[in-house]
Amino acid sequence: MDQQIGLLQSFPDAFVYPDQKRPMSRTLPEQMTAPEVDVLSPMLTREGESWTADYQGLTLRTALQPIFSISHKRVVGYEALIRAFDPDNAAVLPLHLFELPSSDAENLLLDRLCRYLHISNYSGFQDQLNWLFLNVSPRVVSAGNRADSFFGELLKKTGLPPHRIVMEIVEQPTDDAERLRETVAYYQQLGCLTAIDDFGAGHSNFERIWNLSPDIVKLDRKLLTRATDDHKARQILNGIVSLLHQSGCLVLLEGVETHDQAMIAIDAGVDFVQGFYFSRPSTALADIPHKVTDLDGLLRDYKIKNRITRDPTQQLISYFEDFFRGAVDKLSQGMPMNDSCSFLLNHPAVSRCYLVDANGVQIDDTMVSDATARSLDPRFRPLESTTSADWYRQQYLRQAIAQPGQVHITTPYLCITGAYMCVTLSLGYYHKGELRVLCCDILANPTETTLRKG
Repeated sequence: MDQQIGLLQSFPDAFVYPDQKRPMSRTLPEQMTAPEVDVLSPMLTREGESWTADYQGLTLRTALQPIFSISHKRVVGYEALIRAFDPDNAAVLPLHLFELPSSDAENLLLDRLCRYLHISNYSGFQDQLNWLFLNVSPRVVSAGNRADSFFGELLKKTGLPPHRIVMEIVEQPTDDAERLRETVAYYQQLGCLTAIDDFGAGHSNFERIWNLSPDIVKLDRKLLTRATDDHKARQILNGIVSLLHQSGCLVLLEGVETHDQAMIAIDAGVDFVQGFYFSRPSTALADIPHKVTDLDGLLRDYKIKNRITRDPTQQLISYFEDFFRGAVDKLSQGMPMNDSCSFLLNHPAVSRCYLVDANGVQIDDTMVSDATARSLDPRFRPLESTTSADWYRQQYLRQAIAQPGQVHITTPYLCITGAYMCVTLSLGYYHKGELRVLCCDILANPTETTLRKG
């Protein structure tokens, strides 16, 4: 393999084995500075239900790794990873693949070819709801065109809606911070979500988060590794997650490989998880949607470890208490959810109401106010359905279960179902001898436009 890689580096434009007289891939144009869709299309080949790409004698394939929402207990996205194989179908390390380009033009070509391949494969994927996470090379961000018109053309060609794309940018220093801001702004204007990758590795700082305002922050697995062995590091991890939420970012923890690390992720309050413990990346794309991960069992273990405890602290909100108790009284008498909560949902500051059982699992789907329904951001559609979601981790829910009859209220926090700031009212009551909890989300800043519009 090392000999093959050396040959690849010696022939950047056309990889040739010693016993072969013809190049194994098309030669790149000498003056190419911004490869467009039509230039890259001939490099893709359909193989059955998926696509492959030809790059300097290597066959490139898409591998997808599922990303899970802990509360939703299901997949909400997939990270696309490139896998390279030589003519003998032996795997080539991604590190070696990305060492092959010898110019900015070739870096740009490889980056765009990978994205083209991933989107082509994902466009025909069985899952037509969730996100596709795509990596963008920092070198391409710094050296590429200010407006990546290629990507807009690619989405039009494949028909994949931009709100289903999450563009990942590696968290590392760049010589051109303004260029990076422009690039992130372009993808956001296009309708994509943006993510900062590997936050917590080496050069991490919150200034980048504040400057770029990403939708999602992916924490580097080193933070999790340290938290596994060091209690103080675990507290720091929890604090980082809290700060990121206060900055308006959803948080994904990658590199989860063990049950203990999954417990740490749940306790830290991250929104999404990714790693070998849940699912490995796979090039067998047709089989991925059928793989099952036991998040119910994981959350059951978490509940056993974190028993309900009484909290003497009582926080009431005077304005909504009477309305809220009125809704609970109707529910306890057996009235339907929509009739019981209709008056509450008519208030312009009320976002949604939902019912939870004594185990923290949501009963039926969420009742959403008309104002919220009109303002829903399509980019967060994978998070809208919360039927059977498990909210036990939320302190306001555990308090309501432990103290039926008392109204509890949270401090402002980032709502996972819409990525906006809210406070939540909760009240436990009994219906036919069973404990239930009514929860009501209220906009934290009702005088401001807190719902993001797509």
